[in-house]
Amino acid sequence: MFSKFRSLIFKIDPETAHTLAIKSLKFNFAPNIFDESKNDPMFQTTLFGKELHNPIGMAAGFDKNAEVYNPLFKLGFGFVEVGTITPLEQYGNPKPRVFRLVEDQALINRLGFNSLGAKDVSSRIRSNTPDGLLGINIGPNKNSKDRLNDYLIGLKTFHNIADYIAINISSPNTENLRNFHEQTKLDELLNSIEQEKTNLKSKVPIVVKISPDVSENQVQQISEILLKYQVKAIIVSNTTEGNRENLQNTSKHQKGGLSGKPLELKSNQLINKFYNLLKNKIDIIGVGGVDSGKSAYNKFLAGANYIQLYTGMVFQGPNIVVKIKKELKKLLINDGVKNFKEIVGKNNN
Repeated sequence: MFSKFRSLIFKIDPETAHTLAIKSLKFNFAPNIFDESKNDPMFQTTLFGKELHNPIGMAAGFDKNAEVYNPLFKLGFGFVEVGTITPLEQYGNPKPRVFRLVEDQALINRLGFNSLGAKDVSSRIRSNTPDGLLGINIGPNKNSKDRLNDYLIGLKTFHNIADYIAINISSPNTENLRNFHEQTKLDELLNSIEQEKTNLKSKVPIVVKISPDVSENQVQQISEILLKYQVKAIIVSNTTEGNRENLQNTSKHQKGGLSGKPLELKSNQLINKFYNLLKNKIDIIGVGGVDSGKSAYNKFLAGANYIQLYTGMVFQGPNIVVKIKKELKKLLINDGVKNFKEIVGKNNN
């Protein structure tokens, strides 16, 4: 059904199309997905002590204001991450700010944390109990005088309703946000978060979302700090400011973060680097170019314990989780394994 409408949808401005997709899910206009392998033991796993039907998650950025997480669970996602959510409501960057690169199966966005704010999102989640594992991605306001404190506000607001909190230090669309990748700043941030968790008597798992544009030296430093604070998981990775050389679409030089297929190899290589350094002490959620069973398979081989997608659904449609599982199952059967976890990290360089 999606394939019939795709050409029409792709004539609409990408941000408008996204708004329509949210409304369709919100008012249950999206098709019911029949998933015959929902309880297939080949895909079953746990995340932060909770059982998942599958390791395929919706990445932050799709459901920014926590409006449609339950309809996304119905589409088959094993877990959903909402946000990025800022303490105060903000519009984000000026439009146009999303560009669809059809030939490249990619998006470029410079949204800049457009958010209804923590209070609005918190009340919405409290009034609509999640039907599955819900992660909440938090970030600072653009004009904040104390960005570190903004993360603490996010933690205080959501620690008792989130299954995990993702600390977004990696968006390229908020100026100087990626400075938090620096060793001393990341150490200070995670130390403050741990102190606040102690104050709140909170056990909420903390996850850090990393930029794909980090240097070799930063990968080592970041790994050491994540291990020091016993962070529960790392998301590898956010959108990239690079990787424009081989793109075909005329929008390729638009400022912003690139997501989709052009990010796949870079993401897999980075996952493998972190896998070798973290040595199974911290879970890895792999993101970047996931749109098929083969792309999911390669993420697991590189060392991801779970995967997320967003751009893949833009190009493949709402049936993407069922499609990935069907294709992935064939690859896993061919390997003679009983559960996908058996292949994690097998492509170790």
